[in-house]
Amino acid sequence: MSGKSIGIRDVAAAAGVSATTVSHVLNDVASARISPETRERVRSAAGQLGYGPDSVARALRTNRTTLLGLVVEDVGTSPHAGQIILGADDAARARGYNLLILNTSGAAGPESRESDVGSLLARRVDGILYAPGRHRQLQPPANLTSVPAVLLGTARSGGSIAAVIANDDDGVRSAADCLAAAGHTRIGFIGNTSELEQGGHAAAARILAGEDRPTGLVCTDAAMAMRVYCAAAELGLAIPADLSVIALSDHDVLAENLHPALTTVTVSRYEMAVRATDILIDAIEEKTDPAVFKQHSAVFAWTLTARGSVAPPGLSATPRGNF
Repeated sequence: MSGKSIGIRDVAAAAGVSATTVSHVLNDVASARISPETRERVRSAAGQLGYGPDSVARALRTNRTTLLGLVVEDVGTSPHAGQIILGADDAARARGYNLLILNTSGAAGPESRESDVGSLLARRVDGILYAPGRHRQLQPPANLTSVPAVLLGTARSGGSIAAVIANDDDGVRSAADCLAAAGHTRIGFIGNTSELEQGGHAAAARILAGEDRPTGLVCTDAAMAMRVYCAAAELGLAIPADLSVIALSDHDVLAENLHPALTTVTVSRYEMAVRATDILIDAIEEKTDPAVFKQHSAVFAWTLTARGSVAPPGLSATPRGNF
């Protein structure tokens, strides 16, 4: 059919079905009673002929653009941002939607956040995924409710916006339980001392130099754990003989390449993004009652990955020779 514009009737002829059936399959009409085999035959014929539904015509008919907005913080420095983007994009594409990604700063104020959402609304997105950074509790921008929206991360919405979250408190609790199960009774916690963790090394040194220092330490992420490793080495503390370390981590590469490898509790940001995107699209396509959708809250569990940085507490709780 070279030189000829491919139309819906060409696909119908190739698949041996009616043009109506082709339209129903390619536009994912849920009420159409079409067998899986026929749907696959239609999609295969359309793919071979290079035919797709007219997105402009479909947008006019359904009043949808099949565009989703994703607001995500600090893409260049946040390990979990990439997994959120990948999961959301994969889930959106699987259901015939495209993703518009807007990178925002974790330091942005309320007006800037509302402006970010406004820029997506100006592009007539059908819905928005809003992913604040880890450890961040925030008041969602007021204009976020102009379209169906899902919060993705650790922030809670107070029941007014659907949310897919991983509660950091649960992660810390799982990490502490791991240390307790290994026999530790003096367990410390070290969190972010600044946005860029510039004070992480000094904070670790202070907590480890004390007379009654912990034998087990929970860190907010792998980068902080790396600073703990450095501070421990300077004080002559061996990991895990003198100090066990565990972290909430989205950075497996760093965790696996510390020596010894870092024990972590993790949650799949990819799977969270997939779930959030599916929930959002169901709401857009009116497959979910609006009141039920706004109250939706999915909480993902943390998973322990045991490596070499956790062991029973040693006999000595004071610094010893370099290792």
